[in-house]
Order: sequence, then structure tokens, then C-alpha cells
Amino acid sequence: MTQALPKNLSTTTRSTAATFTGLKCKECGAEYEAQAIHVCEQCFGPLEVAYDYSALSKLVTRQSIEAGPKSIWRYRSFLPVESEQPIDVGTGMTPLLKANRLARRLGLKNLYIKNDAVNMPTLSFKDRVVSVALTRARELGFTTVSCASTGNLANSTAAIAAHAGLDCCVFIPSDLEAGKVLGTLIYNPTLMAVHGNYDQVNRLCSEVANTHGWGFVNINLRPYYSEGSKTLGFEVVEQLGWQLPDHIVAPLASGSLFTKIYKGFQEFVKVGLVDEKAVRFSGAQAEGCSPIAQAFKDGQDFIKPVKPNTIAKSIAIGNPADGIYAVDIANKTNGNIESVNDQEIIEGIKLLAETEGIFTETAGGTTIATLKKLVEAGKINPDETTVAYITGNGLKTQEAVQGYIGEPLTIEPKLESFERALERAKTLDRLEWQQVLV
Repeated sequence: MTQALPKNLSTTTRSTAATFTGLKCKECGAEYEAQAIHVCEQCFGPLEVAYDYSALSKLVTRQSIEAGPKSIWRYRSFLPVESEQPIDVGTGMTPLLKANRLARRLGLKNLYIKNDAVNMPTLSFKDRVVSVALTRARELGFTTVSCASTGNLANSTAAIAAHAGLDCCVFIPSDLEAGKVLGTLIYNPTLMAVHGNYDQVNRLCSEVANTHGWGFVNINLRPYYSEGSKTLGFEVVEQLGWQLPDHIVAPLASGSLFTKIYKGFQEFVKVGLVDEKAVRFSGAQAEGCSPIAQAFKDGQDFIKPVKPNTIAKSIAIGNPADGIYAVDIANKTNGNIESVNDQEIIEGIKLLAETEGIFTETAGGTTIATLKKLVEAGKINPDETTVAYITGNGLKTQEAVQGYIGEPLTIEPKLESFERALERAKTLDRLEWQQVLV
């Protein structure tokens, strides 16, 4: 799988429709060509993709977007790819559900759930970022792709690499949930399970990227990869009838998703697709890994790394790369960043399932528990149009709720047995149904 790192863009022909102009340091503003790099050589700040917004405003209209494919690639002009044929596996355009029953339970009037638990092909928002990253990887000449992952990203990278015919080797902590391990292996990548937490896995991957010259979606391809999260902002605007919401609540791991939804909203305003409006950004973390929430609470302009200890493994990043930028967005939008404990996360998973029929993983449980906490603290106006982002499917983390939900009532194949069980069910709370034999 070893290959030389591409040095330039000579392997592809730049499309006249491409609107990105290169990479730019978020700290010092230094500019770079759109190569496989992610750190500024001058100040070591992170690089992100820059665009020609003047060209975009002339090129894109609401109508041109609506006429596009039913996937993230309807927003191709806002994504850092040159190809006229990006890797499209039907990712995106997931439901924006008006969550009336959950809203009533919480005391809200206008609550929506952006449900990426049904995103394709691997049931998490990571399919968005990987589709963009692998399209760009192919343009840059990579034939082997990789990632450091807490589970969902490994699923997405393996699946979309298989579709694109790219060699794939992915790295995960060795203690991941069984559903996520199986959900990667089924695509037949090389899977490395590392004895260590995500931050240790990520450090190892940085070394591998440097020595083997592979395309790591969240390392040397990170500037392109992270842009895929903007489509979660674009879709919400379009699904709300080309309007911005008042408030969003989203999970925080590295902080990248949070910052890119913000960037997506800002880009639509810049090119005139939507009217400018103040949107409040609130973030959700698990108490067992909450360095961003702690920095927000303490009013710090730096992130103090922590060692993760939570059931919410998909967002358990102890040293979040974009954490300080997430804090800045929460502050300047009059938002909040809160943390919730593991029991509250489980209750959040159950609450969303019982009210709206959506089974989310632990990251989504963190989001819903935080949403509830913010409402109870008076930090969300009941009249606000609020969007909560659900980023992954509960079938991947079934272990989290085992022992906290009911068991089947076991009956004989007779009407009398059913009737006795039904009467029994009416008198029992769900948690008392366990081990019941009628």
C-alpha cells in the first residue's frame, strides 16, 4: 500500500467550475496551494479551504441548487473538489424532522431534528466528510486512504473507499463498540485496533502519514474533509425554506462539525442565498470528555487536554483540534457549551426514541440531553426555531442502553397467556419487565 506523497496537482485537470482557490491559515492568513497539507509552515496553525465568493455568487442560485442531485453534491460549488464526477454514494439530504412530541415534552414550540442517523451509506454524518475527502484524495493522486477513528469515520472511510476502488487501512482504539468494528470490517479494509485512546491513535496515524504517504482523511486531507460538514448547514437552510434557524445544538468532538456548520451558514449569506440573521450555536459534550465545555465554562482561550472516560466514545476526543474555535463561535453567537453525564446520555437516547422514533447513538444522546439541560436552564427561548443535530445511528452503540430498557414479555402461544401478559404490562414500568415469564 505504500506510495509516494503527491507533490502537486499535475495528476488532475482543474475544472472551470471549481471555485476554491487554495488553502489559508486560520491564524496568520498564510496562503498555500491546494495540496495534501493541513498545518501552516509559518505558525503551525490549521489550514482551511478558501473560496472565490464573488464567482460563487454569480454561479449559484437557489434554483440551480434545487435542480442538483439529491445528495451533498447539489452543493458541489461550495466544496473543494475539481472533478465533474465526485464520489457520490447518495450521501446527504437527510430528513429535517419537525419534532412536535419532543418539543412538547421539553416545552419548546419550534424544534427540528436533523437526522443523520439515516445518512448513507453507513448511517452517520461522517459519510459527508469522507465523500469529499476521498474525492479530493483521488484528484491528488492517492490510491491508499486511511483515517484515525472512534468508529463512525472508520465505517465511512472503508465503505466509500470500497465503492471508489481505493486501498484502505484504518485505525481505531481497540475498545470500540462491536457494531462499529463489524461495520468497518465488512468492507474488507485493513483494520488496525490500537491499544490506546483516540488521541494516541491519532498521533500514530500522523507518523504513518509521514512515512507511507497515504491520504489520511482527517490528517493531511483534513482541510478538504472538514468542508463536508458544511452540507449539514446548507441542507437545514434549504429544508427550512431558505431561512436560517434561530438556534442550533450539535455534539462536539474535535469541534470541526460545529465550526463548519457555522461556516456553511455564513457562506450562504455571503453569496446572497439567504438573508443574514443571528444564529445561536450551542455545543454538547459528555462529562467524561469535556475539554471544550470546560474551556467555555472557565472563559479560557485554550483547551486543556483530558483523558476520555465516557460511554460516548464517538465524541471522546481529549485533545480537540478545533476546540478553541468552537468556544469562540459559542461566545460570539451568544450560545452555550454544556456537558452531561453518562446516565443523562442514556436518558437522552431513550427520550428521542420514545418521542420521535429515532434511535441515535451516544453522541445523539449527548445532544438531546444537552438540549434538555439548556431548556431547563432557560438558555433556549421556547419560541426560537431550534435545530438539534443527530449525527449517528443507535444500532452502532447498542451496548450503551443494554440493561436500561425493557425485556420482551415471554408468553405461551395461547390467548389466555397473552391476556395475562397484557394486564401485567399495564401495571409494570418498563424497567420491571426484565426476566418476566408469563
